[in-house]
Amino acid sequence: MLKHIPAILTPDLLKILMEMGYGDEIVIADGNFPAAALAQRLVRLDGHGVPEVLRAVMQFFPLDAYTKEPVALMEVVPGDPAAPVIWDVYRDIIAAAEPERCHFEFVERFAFYERAKRAYAVIATGETEIYANILLKKGVVLPQERPKLQDIFIRSSRRDRSQGYEKNQPKGREKHCSRCAFTFLWL
Repeated sequence: MLKHIPAILTPDLLKILMEMGYGDEIVIADGNFPAAALAQRLVRLDGHGVPEVLRAVMQFFPLDAYTKEPVALMEVVPGDPAAPVIWDVYRDIIAAAEPERCHFEFVERFAFYERAKRAYAVIATGETEIYANILLKKGVVLPQERPKLQDIFIRSSRRDRSQGYEKNQPKGREKHCSRCAFTFLWL
């Protein structure tokens, strides 16, 4: 268990999200999608819906800023009377995470399957809505978006001081904390 990581994000899924490079794509698929037949890497999240998976993924996943439409949906087959209301939910989730990137591309069904074959991974959900498949293109995490390691150590050392772990440590001296396996620079 880790702090602040939604439980829906399994260790395998977190690993995949970390391994992906910019420009790689991932599909979050509904329960009808032929995920096992198409996926290079398959993550099963049966029992969960696409919106809850999308919401959890978007907490950590940067969308490609150099693509006009970094999000793709499978378009409704001509003649099918379906009107996927779930797309509005997706738009709200994407807009909350990255408001400037909520432009969606609509991809013909078989072209979507071809992109899914090339995608880095497919997440198979138990979503029951039809046309609920969504494809995300990964962007980059900018340096200013990453936490600075020194900030983490400073926060940790202040916490440790408040708990009495700094006993007789001169300022500016490194101290290894056996309790948490970090080395701190006492400020």
